Amino acid sequence: MTDTTHSFSRPFGISLRTVMPWLVATIVLLLLPFVFSANSTITVMNQMAITIIFALAYNMLLGQGGMLSFGHAVFMGIGGVFAVHVMSYVEVFGAPLPLPLLPIFGGIAGLIFACIIGSFSTRQAGTVFAMISLGVGELIAACSLIFVAFFGGETGVSADRTYGLPVFGVEFLRQSEVYYLIAGWLLLSVLLMYLYTRTPMGRMANAVRDNPERAEFLGYSARWVRFYSFIFSGFFAGIAGGLFALNYEIMTTENMSLVQSGKILLITFLGGMGFFVGPIIGAIVFTLLTTVLSRYTELGALYIGTIFVLTVMYCPRGLAGLLMMHEPAYRLGKLRLLLAPYLKLVIPGTVAVLGSAAVFEMLFHVRHATPGQHEMGLFGITFDSHSPFAWVIAIGGTLAAMVITRKLIPQINDAWHDANTVEGGAK
Repeated sequence: MTDTTHSFSRPFGISLRTVMPWLVATIVLLLLPFVFSANSTITVMNQMAITIIFALAYNMLLGQGGMLSFGHAVFMGIGGVFAVHVMSYVEVFGAPLPLPLLPIFGGIAGLIFACIIGSFSTRQAGTVFAMISLGVGELIAACSLIFVAFFGGETGVSADRTYGLPVFGVEFLRQSEVYYLIAGWLLLSVLLMYLYTRTPMGRMANAVRDNPERAEFLGYSARWVRFYSFIFSGFFAGIAGGLFALNYEIMTTENMSLVQSGKILLITFLGGMGFFVGPIIGAIVFTLLTTVLSRYTELGALYIGTIFVLTVMYCPRGLAGLLMMHEPAYRLGKLRLLLAPYLKLVIPGTVAVLGSAAVFEMLFHVRHATPGQHEMGLFGITFDSHSPFAWVIAIGGTLAAMVITRKLIPQINDAWHDANTVEGGAK
């Protein structure tokens, strides 16, 4: 899976190099439940897979088509609500529907709704499209509280997946069984979205994003190219919604809110919207961060927001872009020159990050702890949050680590120049 924005090789050329990542991904997905067997961990992996599909669907708009949407969670939410109603229909009437087919209904619902919204929203791009998406998102969120029969109101809609038709004797009672079903849909959806990027329509989406006037001059309708990208994105977002309904057996208004749309924008940008693999990285990192942080701190939103701001300021191409920056050094065989400077940066950089977190946690504890409760636990250490000595250690250690980190940056810059310079001086 390479950068689909700049690669112009044969659309569907098959070789060992192109097949190997898919084989590795399949093997990893098959083995993960044996490594992480706890139900809670499997649930997190299910959420991670659903988020990957949703993020890739969103990247079809933003990364490939250049359409910034503030309401794309609507298609996931409607797809999930429709899938829950299908599950309820199976539960009440006993329809012979195999559960693995359920996400298709979510995808169809997302596709139909995307056709309706896309018929007028894709006439324009840029700010106009973004504002239309924001208005539609708020409109549907309001309708979810009005049309209770379909959306379920504030409590949402729920169903029981175990009433579905068993498949080869599997009734999907255990989370591990649901995991393999979601993993299968993950591989299929990612493959289809990847193949779409290799088609002429996928290439033209990149062209319309970069220069719509030139695309029009070549005979392509920028509006229709945006429309097709929009409806395909809505379809796969509906697939993600159907899988969410299947995993949690409930859909609420929160699933189609502006907050959910903001999260998927953050995930896509964090991973790197210019690369196909970027949203995958972003979904994995974001899910792990939210899961881990929610267990140990109440300031998770603060840390995630800080990471997003730092990514925008210092790494606008996302984590995937940060990794791809090392490709020239790898091709030149000089990647080893960066190893020593990076290792020197690990300890002071880690201390600076953890020290900053410690200062925030201590401030929060001092402000919100019950009167007289001065003891707090952090990083396995129990101490008095009101003690001046603790504040001197936290602030002093953080500032010292930041100073050391700043002094190491010139060494990294020199090593970076050497690693990316061809012998003889030509870059």
